[in-house]
Amino acid sequence: MTGTRRITQRKASSSRRRTGRRVRHSRSRRLLPPFLRRLPRWSWWLGGMGVIVLYIWAFWFFFVSPTGFRWRALYGDPNYPSGYDIQGIDISHYQGNIDWEQLRNAMINGCPLRFVIVKSTEGSTQMDENFVDNFRNAREYGFIRGAYHFWSTKSSARAQAYHFLDKVHLTDGDLPPVLDIEHKPQNQSIEDFQTDVLTWLHIVEDRYHVKPIIYSYYKFKETYLSASVFDDYPYWIAHYYVGKVEYKGPWKFWQHTDAGKLPGIRGYVDLNIYNGSYYDLRKLTIGGHEDDEEEEPDYSPDEVKEEDIDE
Repeated sequence: MTGTRRITQRKASSSRRRTGRRVRHSRSRRLLPPFLRRLPRWSWWLGGMGVIVLYIWAFWFFFVSPTGFRWRALYGDPNYPSGYDIQGIDISHYQGNIDWEQLRNAMINGCPLRFVIVKSTEGSTQMDENFVDNFRNAREYGFIRGAYHFWSTKSSARAQAYHFLDKVHLTDGDLPPVLDIEHKPQNQSIEDFQTDVLTWLHIVEDRYHVKPIIYSYYKFKETYLSASVFDDYPYWIAHYYVGKVEYKGPWKFWQHTDAGKLPGIRGYVDLNIYNGSYYDLRKLTIGGHEDDEEEEPDYSPDEVKEEDIDE
């Protein structure tokens, strides 16, 4: 009789658990809209799979493409391109307060740090909070310096150009102004977008009489800025974690990683190389095309021609 009682109790307990689950399930279904209550069980599984697929796509779109290099910094030190001696960095307020005394002696892949490009403005109203200090210190500590404007899709090209010119004052020895452009308005044609970009470039070029530098990752450049007119501007390519640049056109700078580590900077910093010699880099700067020395005479000063002697 005891065994029979235990079996009966187990059956009753199991029945209560099933009943409880049905009650909870019924209550949860009552919280749903009527049309969802009528959906079969397989549709719920299908919907769940759809949510997972959507999550994976969103992660890929926002973190992997077109800037898939962003997450790779978690996996260790970057590889340094070989064959390039002129090293530089670009900085903004994200690097915080920089110890310039330490940074002045920094070495990248066995080569000294030569140039620093500083974020200055964004859109038609914003200015990087550390720009003034970073820009001043870059020159005081002996680096060739530059300034870049971050393109906004929410402001006109003209307003952005004049905002940059109002806040940034480049002088001889500075790199040409830089336009960092990474986004195109979805509802704008490529032709109109290119016209806007050229508007910014022309306004700034008229002020400094040098071709501004265009910064963008190479897929964006090939897709939206492939018109031949843009080949006249020095190109700063962003292309991470590759052994060589895949872009087929000419380029001046290569931002090859955002996972650099240098003394004087807490956290990561973007590392760049210049495609040329230090002499070429100096020639690229504002005023760098002018000869520092007068031309040598065609003949030695000790040589005197007869026609130069007064009778």
